Amino acid sequence: MNASMIERAVKDSFVKLNPKIQIENPVMFLVYLSAIATTVLWIATFFGWHDASAGYTLAVAILLWFTCLFANFAQAIAEGRGKAQADALRAAKKEITALKVPSIEERDHPIEVASTDLHPGDLVIVSAGQQIPADGDVVFGAASVDESAITGESAPVIREAGGDRCAVTGGTTVLSDTIVIQVTSEPGHGFLEKMIAMVEGAARKKTPNEIALEIFLIALTIIFVLVVIALYCYSLFSANAAHKANPASLTTLIALLVCLAPTTIGALLSAIGIAGMSRLNQANVMAMSGRAIEAAGDVDVLLLDKTGTITFGNRQASAFLPVDGIEEMELAQAAVLSSLADETPEGRSVLVLAREKYGLDQQPSEEMEFIPFSALTRMSGVKLNGHSIQKGATDSVKDYIEKNGGRWPEQCSNLADEIAKTGGTPLVVANDSRVLGVIHLKDVIKPGVQEKFGEMRKMGIKTVMITGDNPLTAAAIAAEAGVDDFLAQATPESKLEMIRTYQKQGHLVAMTGDGTNDAPALAQADVAVAMNTGTQAAKEAGNMVDLDSSPTKLTEVVRIGKQLLMTRGALTTFSIANDAAKYFAIIPALFVSLYPGLEALNIMHLHSAQSAILSAVIYNALIIVALIPLALKGVKYQECSASRLLSRNLLIYGVGGMVVPFLAIKVIDLILVGCHLV
Repeated sequence: MNASMIERAVKDSFVKLNPKIQIENPVMFLVYLSAIATTVLWIATFFGWHDASAGYTLAVAILLWFTCLFANFAQAIAEGRGKAQADALRAAKKEITALKVPSIEERDHPIEVASTDLHPGDLVIVSAGQQIPADGDVVFGAASVDESAITGESAPVIREAGGDRCAVTGGTTVLSDTIVIQVTSEPGHGFLEKMIAMVEGAARKKTPNEIALEIFLIALTIIFVLVVIALYCYSLFSANAAHKANPASLTTLIALLVCLAPTTIGALLSAIGIAGMSRLNQANVMAMSGRAIEAAGDVDVLLLDKTGTITFGNRQASAFLPVDGIEEMELAQAAVLSSLADETPEGRSVLVLAREKYGLDQQPSEEMEFIPFSALTRMSGVKLNGHSIQKGATDSVKDYIEKNGGRWPEQCSNLADEIAKTGGTPLVVANDSRVLGVIHLKDVIKPGVQEKFGEMRKMGIKTVMITGDNPLTAAAIAAEAGVDDFLAQATPESKLEMIRTYQKQGHLVAMTGDGTNDAPALAQADVAVAMNTGTQAAKEAGNMVDLDSSPTKLTEVVRIGKQLLMTRGALTTFSIANDAAKYFAIIPALFVSLYPGLEALNIMHLHSAQSAILSAVIYNALIIVALIPLALKGVKYQECSASRLLSRNLLIYGVGGMVVPFLAIKVIDLILVGCHLV
């Protein structure tokens, strides 16, 4: 948090004193009206009407105005990060000249138009060094794109026609090659504009939970208004009956009302919601609504893609398994030769395994004639010194061996079957018509995945792996990863049906997706995180967009959601406990002159009624400032059961909310008396 952000927040604190803004928060609007009322009472003292001493009334008025300003500051400082990010995004978004083309075939004859004149369906051509003029999908070509204006990361990403990595965002820059983009958004309604609105808070709507809590706080406030009115009437009656002065002046009762009303949570409620969205933004996830963040906090079923989330996504060579009569070194050497021209992650992993295990570091040479992989043969390899070394799928190599008069060993089939049962992929290596053995390709589980799923389980969240693998392979990977359940041979229909089934059982479901085929399931899920690299259909269906396009981000989203709910609950508990404590701290000191028996309840032995009120009002203002860092940062989240979290928060924020006011008000009272201010 830099000085400019604090300076901006201080200015906004005064701007937010506008009645139209204040009335949006009913609890703090009561404080606002109270500040105006006490100010009027102070001005009235100049005209001879004394409700209380002028100095006392002025002190209360100033403290109430500061209470309003501190509440405004809490909201403004929470909005600060969003406004700074919005300014950066606005700098990235500017009107540029776009090269519009009639069709992909006629891309050599572009027409210059303003980016603001582009509409859905228009085709534009963008070359290296040019900025993408509008949101769209790549329909021709592939290019490296700099998306740092959106994600904050400088590493370029590849965008290409077809598949699930075709979406591009207006305001990003093409670094290499030339692509043709089909525009998908109207001018002024692109993803960048949505981001600006969301991070700035203009599009932030109050969530159902937030509205329900606000109604509860309003109800409490109304109750305390009635309590204070009743106290005034009873005090007036008792004072007249005892022929004593009424200790409850209007100024005192207004201050008492502010102290008893739930002003602490009322002042911080909006800031908590904005800060939760800001934390999500810092994780490079854009929420389309606050409701989605809250829902993430209540999620109890997570649907995760296997590839890229649970596994690295590329099968890695893990072992060389020779057939009888063949040395493992011979198999490894043949596997290396057949993989020298194989640029796939699987092929490169074969070279890595051979180098790590045997120190083999073969380099391509001119006498080698490489056989490229073909979808027809499903094999690749190399011809060297009159020999043909092949590597490929089990059935393809078997057909090749038998057609060339070789013998297919039954042991090779057994090895391939055992690998498949464990969730791996077998690649058979042959030299001419002789089988050498099998390479075990394994879908490598990411480190720490089991521990992460264990943490999810402690949080009461069920994890479900989604994969297109067959049930046997899926079961093996699920067991190794430690997920609770899996969906094999997943289709758009089966994903949608699984989500609906869980929801009918009362669960809240979260999932990630990036393709058009994921859109139905994303639309159905309670929390749907679409990848920024994904199709427009997926991003429209989701209620969150992960700018980093990291499928593992889902677990972080859940943590942020839970932290938001915990923070709101903890500070609400603290605020209500505060009110109860302030009630018992102020009332005995205030009415002890009418009812001497109340002295027994004045356990803090406050100096006087005025010092008690001033101490409570000062504390009421300062506690808002003290809790701003907690509202912005959030309550520390720990993976444990809901009951344990509840007990912990009740102890810290419930008991703490009762104890802190007693101590703070007593200290402030001593300072006021010591400085001869009362």
